[in-house]
Amino acid sequence: MDLTRDIDSLTHFKRNTTEVIEQLKATGEAMVLTVNGKAEIVVQDAASYQQMLELVDRAEAVIGIKKGLDSMARSEGIPAEEAFQRLRRKHKIPQEA
Repeated sequence: MDLTRDIDSLTHFKRNTTEVIEQLKATGEAMVLTVNGKAEIVVQDAASYQQMLELVDRAEAVIGIKKGLDSMARSEGIPAEEAFQRLRRKHKIPQEA
């Protein structure tokens, strides 16, 4: 985000919606809208927002994997077959032949 370009008043946004939306699409950056000089809302084009959501999902997956690896390094886990047996018992899933 470029703070010299990506902060604007809500009033300007309302008056120039088409142009501002084109800018958002062209830059892929979010824009902070202000009310009475105070940051109040952030707007962003849908494609950039979707990309951001995917990046957040990926980051959360990496964090989860790291936690799991750290747990394994501390010998806090159980063998996979034992985990499967527990799940089968808990959910009354018959043992495979």
